[in-house]
Amino acid sequence: MFITICVIAYNEEQTLPAILKDIAAQDYAHGSMEVVLVDSASTDHTKKIMQEFAAQNTTQPDMGFVSVSVLDNPKRTLPCGWNVALKAYRGEAILKVDAHASIPKDFVTKNVAVLESGEDVCGGQRPNIIEQPTPFRNTLLLAESSMFGSSIAPYRNNPGKSYVKSMFHAAYRRKVFESIGGFDERLARTEDNEIHYRMRKAGFKLCFDPEIISYQHIRPDLGKMLKQKYANGYWIGLTTGVCAPCLSLYHFVPFAFVMAIILSVLFCTGFAIAGSITALSGAALVIFKVIAGLTGLMWVLYGLLAVIMALAAVIGAPEIRNKTCLALPFLFLMLHVSYGTGTVIGLIKMPFWVKGIKNGRN
Repeated sequence: MFITICVIAYNEEQTLPAILKDIAAQDYAHGSMEVVLVDSASTDHTKKIMQEFAAQNTTQPDMGFVSVSVLDNPKRTLPCGWNVALKAYRGEAILKVDAHASIPKDFVTKNVAVLESGEDVCGGQRPNIIEQPTPFRNTLLLAESSMFGSSIAPYRNNPGKSYVKSMFHAAYRRKVFESIGGFDERLARTEDNEIHYRMRKAGFKLCFDPEIISYQHIRPDLGKMLKQKYANGYWIGLTTGVCAPCLSLYHFVPFAFVMAIILSVLFCTGFAIAGSITALSGAALVIFKVIAGLTGLMWVLYGLLAVIMALAAVIGAPEIRNKTCLALPFLFLMLHVSYGTGTVIGLIKMPFWVKGIKNGRN
């Protein structure tokens, strides 16, 4: 099978060389592979690195790919980059790989094996890894790798060979995109959710095979991780305005948590403004006690769950446990609040964003 492997990157001069090295090391016949690299108007040396890799394909006999193409994505966003690639690729199937990823040498081989077994779309596990580990970075890795800190997506938690709703790194037969079209360029973070939803609606199955493994580098510091979570949550909020069915209930759990915090604070503040709590009587006092009780119960349950999940994460990774792991419950809280706040803001802005789309502004 003639395969296209594609990487889209924006300002990835630090991570791009490693994934290109992994691509060059693939054990699948390079004479049956092409590489498509898309630069999203980077301001660093990303495009230069891509061009140097393309040049090596003609000067180093051991690479021997059918071709290495470097394309431009002036619109910068990931879905726009994928559409650039989809217009240019020549393979029987296209395999997308993130610029922050690491892939073993049999990655393409295993994807092709699943495709040749009769599947149209396939992917596998995507464990997290971190560059230049330190004790605190290892703790961030535990937080991101935990189901409680990230999500229940199958590529994170390995449900065994099965059909799933969405994937991360995945291979697609050409007929899939010929049938459903390209990526929705309005979506900057949820494009995978939307296009996989369209694939399922069109009758295509997404085959998860745990034998396929790739790795994703997480954000190396807390600030960047919180910024990422906020942006993810923000685009969940916006996406409800154009394709709510492509999202799952678990996407809104942090939103519900943040809303519970906001509403409980507003209620208690309102009672405090109205008069002292001791002066309350009758129905007002009952309402206050119910709200206070539910708020207390929420925090107790959340705290217990955060501690339990932190212990599970630490017990499951004895090789990287350290003193900073004591911060895990608080890291979970920060990640959830960041994601949930992003969703709140996204939902507030969503009607105006949708109106902008209809008026041609977005």
